Amino acid sequence: MTNAMMTNPMMTNPTETNPTAAMLVIGDEILSGRTRDANMHFLAGELTKHGIELKEVRIVSDDAAAIIAATRALSQGYNHVFTSGGIGPTHDDITADCIAQAFDARLDVRDDARAILQAHYDTMGTELNEARLRMARIPDGAALIDNPVSAAPGFTIANVHVMAGVPSVFQAMVASVLPGLAGGQPVLSQTLRVMRGEGDIAATLSALAATFSDLSIGCYPFQKDGAYGANIVVRGTDGTRIDAAMTQLAKEIDQ
Repeated sequence: MTNAMMTNPMMTNPTETNPTAAMLVIGDEILSGRTRDANMHFLAGELTKHGIELKEVRIVSDDAAAIIAATRALSQGYNHVFTSGGIGPTHDDITADCIAQAFDARLDVRDDARAILQAHYDTMGTELNEARLRMARIPDGAALIDNPVSAAPGFTIANVHVMAGVPSVFQAMVASVLPGLAGGQPVLSQTLRVMRGEGDIAATLSALAATFSDLSIGCYPFQKDGAYGANIVVRGTDGTRIDAAMTQLAKEIDQ
């Protein structure tokens, strides 16, 4: 039996008291396969440590209607929504426009965001031209999200945190936002790796799930050297309960 930390945010919430979150990934390049999204994996891990349950991830194209509809739906369904992508300087960066429309907020260049960009480009000896100034457009009522990597800020409006798609910038923005969010109990997990097929252990897992209904129990099959096996993952916020479940599971699997 291994005692490894794992993340599987799409499983059932092991505690109803923890805040919930969703992620909205925006960009044609993700859906076309040209770019592999790395931000979801990072966000899931950070939220798990903070005690926030990532419950849903949606990927939409650079389509205004789709972005607006997804933003409204996720904002109403979860405590927090994190978006990635579409806040750069080019014509197809429409996320800020869409988020503003989703909340019926006015969007325009804001003085504090402009000042951040002006200082950044002055230091670089680069002109703050009209295209770059697009990144200073912030919806009314939004709070800026610090970007120590490339200066252009993200923003938070209502419960939606709007961030860049570039992984290094996205990670920096997550680090800026998370300390200000109320979390819950960190979600812990343990894994038991067995060389038996799911069909052989399904009844055991069902009984275990009934006994430990406060925990989340998942089974993930694999194949190695022609043999079938499964990783059984037990998640929850009470380490003692997880230990008890894993002890019982190991005993029953070995019988």
